[in-house]
Formats: sequence, C-alpha cells, structure tokens
Amino acid sequence: MIKTDVVIIGAGAAGLMCAIEAGKRGRSVIVLDHANKAGKKILMSGGGRCNFTNMEVEPSNYISSNSHFCKSALSRYNQWDFLALISRYRIPYHEREYGRLFCNDSAKDILSMLLTECKNAGVTIQLNTSINAIEQREQQFQLTTNQGNFIAQSLVIATGGLSIPKMGATPLGYKIAEQFGIKVLPTRAGLVPLTLQPDDKEKLSVLSGIAVPCTVSDAHGQVFTENLLFTHRGLSGPAVLQISSYWRAGEAITLNLLPHISLSDELKTKRQQKINSTLKTLLAQYLPKNLLSCLLPEQLLNTVLQDCSNQQIQQLAEQLQHWTIKPNGTEGYRTAEVTIGGVDCNELSSKTMASHKVPNLYFIGEVVDVTGWLGGYNFQWAWSSAWCAGQAV
Repeated sequence: MIKTDVVIIGAGAAGLMCAIEAGKRGRSVIVLDHANKAGKKILMSGGGRCNFTNMEVEPSNYISSNSHFCKSALSRYNQWDFLALISRYRIPYHEREYGRLFCNDSAKDILSMLLTECKNAGVTIQLNTSINAIEQREQQFQLTTNQGNFIAQSLVIATGGLSIPKMGATPLGYKIAEQFGIKVLPTRAGLVPLTLQPDDKEKLSVLSGIAVPCTVSDAHGQVFTENLLFTHRGLSGPAVLQISSYWRAGEAITLNLLPHISLSDELKTKRQQKINSTLKTLLAQYLPKNLLSCLLPEQLLNTVLQDCSNQQIQQLAEQLQHWTIKPNGTEGYRTAEVTIGGVDCNELSSKTMASHKVPNLYFIGEVVDVTGWLGGYNFQWAWSSAWCAGQAV
C-alpha cells in the first residue's frame, strides 16, 4: 500500500495542473492514468498547436446548468495567470481570430512545461494504471489498481469526459461520482459536426470540402459568425461546432451565407446601375458556383439581373441569408471536442471544487458540468478549476 497526501486520477490538462499546485504546497502527489502517455489530448488539440487559452474569457463563454459556478475559478486563476506561466518558459505563441492563443511551434511545448513543473514540484506520475476499486475508510481513500494499491487523504477526479474515445475517454469519472452518491447530469457531445437528413445529405454531398463565412443561429437566440465547412456527412467548421453545443434534436438552425452584406440591397443597387449580368455571374463574386446551384433553381440563376423583380431578389436573398435546415443529429463523441453535462456543479464548492457530501473528494476539468466555447475556453476551465483544487487538496 503506497501512502500519499493526494491521488489525482487523470494526467490531462486539469490533472497535471492540480498536481503542480498541490506539489508546490508541499503535498505528496501521485497522478494515475490508464494511458501510456500523459497529456494525449493536449498534444492533439488545436491541430497539434494547442489553443491553450483565450484573450477574452467570460463566464458567458461557458455552458452549465449553474451559470454562476465557473465565475469564482475563472477569476481566481485567469488567462493572464496562465500566460505568465507560458512566459516563464518562453514558449512562443500567437493570437488568431476571436482572441484564440496557439503555440507557434507545437503543443508539445505546453505538455513539456506541465511535466517539468510536475517534476519540480515532486509529483509522481504513474501511467498504464487502471482503477479497479475505490473505497473511503476513516477519512482516507483506498485505491486498488492493476499497478498496486494506494491510500490518500485527498482524491481528485480529473478523468475528462466521453469525447474522442480513441484517445482513451471513459465514463470512469461519472461512475466514481455516482459511487459516492454525487449527482451526474446527462451528457451529450459538444463542439461536434452536425449530420444531415438523408435528402439534404444527398443534395449537398457535392459540396464536401467547401468552406464559407457564415452566421449560424438557433431558435434560442444563440448566434455565431465563423466559417462553415461542408463535409461528406454534413456540416462542420467553427460556426457549426459552436452552435452544436446548444443544438437539440429536432431543432432547426438558420444559416446566413453572406453575413457581412445585405444581398437584396446589393443586387438592387447593381440593377439601378444597369449591370446586365446573370444572377449566377453576379452571385459567383460572393459564393462558390456549385453552392449556388445546390440552393437556387438553375432557371433563376440564369436570369439576367435587369429582368428580376424585387420579389425575386428578396426570395433569393432569403434563401442565401436565411437558409433554415434541420440537422439529423451529431457525429457523436467520436469527433466531439468536449462533453456537455457531467458532475452537477451544485454538488461542488465553486471555490475549491470539493464535494459537499464527501470530504476531500474533488472534481475538476471536463468531468464537471462546465463546457466552454471553441477557442481555448475549455483549456482555461481546466487550468482554473485545477488551480483552485490544488490550493485546497
């Protein structure tokens, strides 16, 4: 039986960050993970460059059944705190659209930094370790694993969600919560491509690979303006990934394929200027021709602008700027970047991430019912929630 102050299950972003903070406080910390490598999701994130935080982080960038829960952690350890750590290691990074921050070189820089910090804090990381059983006896946790048994004063669950099972995602964290009588809210895939109804899929399949700027909105007033990507299964790209976290089965979404202009005004102005081109020629200045052919009748596209009525122009603008489509579903956890739902925030302290019911049991990161938008927000939640737990374990 190996004795330690803190056992953390999960060697991802949250688990490593919590281990660093607890270790810096002089706590003896062991991190256990079933994978053969720490931080696998860190390495694959952001196309291998790790979108590690965002310049603008607000509670409104998060989805949770308790919208206030994330406020404390995000204010106690914010994006500037993480950037200070990055700066100490002189990791070069750059800002992309919407305040997203990426490594210049590789996500390996972030993982290397975390592992170095763990080493400096005296943290032990044990991989290839499966949890067989957990018990709490006399205010201590006893863990039985395939690589020995452990006893700890504090137990931190940083197991992540169900997203990308090929990277080793499992429901372990939820099962541990339920074992200890802690409520787990229903989970679903978030930041995930949407699939189409059979008829729409067949009609739009020729557009696979095409990306266009787009404003996508839902019935609840959620709006995102980013790129839309057509795939052989349906719709993807940042705009669709963002709205997918809010989308529910049976609902429609509305797409504006020309988000930065009023198409009807543009066409009416060109008609006044006596421009004598066909609609297809004019519209090809704005959108790919095969996209136009999918959405508009060929007869209308071949009409000369001068012959178009106001009503025709209005109908055309409506189709391209208010295109309503009802997705069939999502691609599910296989390609989802995050898991929505999880351990109920009302069961935890927003200051320390500790369970209200079970002394010295903590839940951090994606396993908790806090889900960020695309753009570094989920990493920031991992850093923030882990830092808070690290001050308390």
